[in-house]
Amino acid sequence: MSTQSSGMRVALLLTASLFVLAPLACASCSDPKSPPKPATRPSNPVVEVTIDTGETRLEILAEVVVSAKLREKGLMYRQELKDGEGMLFIFEEEEERSFWMKNTLIPLDILFVDNARAVVGIVHRAKPRREKSLSVGVPSRFVLEVPGGYCSRHGVHRGAKLEFKL
Repeated sequence: MSTQSSGMRVALLLTASLFVLAPLACASCSDPKSPPKPATRPSNPVVEVTIDTGETRLEILAEVVVSAKLREKGLMYRQELKDGEGMLFIFEEEEERSFWMKNTLIPLDILFVDNARAVVGIVHRAKPRREKSLSVGVPSRFVLEVPGGYCSRHGVHRGAKLEFKL
């Protein structure tokens, strides 16, 4: 076998490989018109939150959100939130808050928490993709979002206390 025919075979193999691999690479390209893909990992800092119900202590790993831009995005486009995970929104002052579920794909329980870190109200199983404002009508400084049904499953109620270090 000559080096020329061996080189020709390598070139043919490389060319054939490109035809096989190019569609695979292109399949991972995103269409600029499509909505952003959901985050697979939290991009925000994470804090351990303990919820003390008086009967049990529950641990949540919560992404911390403090900026207005990140608050607006919240859990939008996420396709799952596992039991024991959540998102903690931190505001400068205690005041009445409202949230919506626009572009949120999963049901959530939304816990409104005052300066003393007591749960002052809960919106249970907020429905995905709704733009209606959800509130408990009581001032809060912190809001914790957890998977829909979490509070019922684990006995989290108004008056439960949250513990976390910022």
